[in-house]
Amino acid sequence: MYNYITYDPQILGGKPYIKDSRLSVEFIMELLASGGSIKEIHETYPQLSTEAIQEAIQYSANAVKNEILITSKITA
Repeated sequence: MYNYITYDPQILGGKPYIKDSRLSVEFIMELLASGGSIKEIHETYPQLSTEAIQEAIQYSANAVKNEILITSKITA
């Protein structure tokens, strides 16, 4: 399903990462969340193709697609 995203229990504690980079999907998302652009990430990490970065974004979107957020208030 993914060409660039993989995982290995022996690498990054099993977190998904971009193949041949050891840069986790989580790290890519943190860069984007802090204001970085795909272009800036690619320029900083030229070993990452823009397609790999975009796939990391898609992987993240798919990962949270079916999440359910449960909130509750505890009253005394």
